[in-house]
Amino acid sequence: MNKNQELIESLVYDTAVRGCSNVSEDSLAVLQEAAEKESSPKAKAILQAMLDNVAIAKENHGAICQSPGYPTCWLSFGDDNMPLNVAQTVRRAIVDGTQNGILRPSLVDAITRKGDGKNSGTTIPNMEYEYVPGQKYVDFYISLKGCGAEWKNYFTVMSPAQFGEDFSGLKRIILETALRAGGKPCTPFAMGIGLGGQMDVAAKLSRKGVSVRKWNDENPDPTLRRWEHELKDQINSLGIGAAGIGGDTCCLAVKIEKAETHTAILPVAINFHCWVARRAGVRIYDDGRAETLL
Repeated sequence: MNKNQELIESLVYDTAVRGCSNVSEDSLAVLQEAAEKESSPKAKAILQAMLDNVAIAKENHGAICQSPGYPTCWLSFGDDNMPLNVAQTVRRAIVDGTQNGILRPSLVDAITRKGDGKNSGTTIPNMEYEYVPGQKYVDFYISLKGCGAEWKNYFTVMSPAQFGEDFSGLKRIILETALRAGGKPCTPFAMGIGLGGQMDVAAKLSRKGVSVRKWNDENPDPTLRRWEHELKDQINSLGIGAAGIGGDTCCLAVKIEKAETHTAILPVAINFHCWVARRAGVRIYDDGRAETLL
């Protein structure tokens, strides 16, 4: 048990509430940038309406979007500092947010299609844990990714013959997926791409990349950094635009994460994230200091 258990529970609760009720600053920054440079008057008006929507929701303590999103959390810890009750604390924050009108009660059982009206099922939130030897702090992130964007997610397993020069085959699949999606992922979107592992690994990488990384950061891997910029520009050149009505920006960011895989395959998971980026993160050091990550 972490010696800062009470502090961690308090900060996790506050971070989860912040994630439920606000669009992260990095996401707002790229959305604002897109609005400022948009050349289509109609698309510009839609982008501005999105920014106004966030401001009004914040001022009135209301829901940003009709979808409550699906809550996923990432918790990393080191030696002798794993905190307890994190999932329960997050669940409590989500229930409170739902009852306070910040989140719509839309999460249901996969088979019965019935929910408890509080977004509080036994598998909510989805928790991903990581032990990092020697880490002297706890990192906690929460993401409530809207489920409308899920409709156009895509997964495939490529063979080496399909890679192409400079992975042109992979890039073509990504562009074709964006083109098929059109405006349906609540454009403008960010795109998370997971490469490697098997199906489950690629899918987790695609979700984590677009949820935990800042949308205006730079990938430390030079090849992936180049691909992210290249793909973002190419997707925007498709002319899909905000809400799919045409314009300069339908893609706010591309985030690529990779893992080792078998020599015969390349699993590829493409994960759309709508512009409503309800994400938050906090780091709690073993000495009790804390800092906001997202």
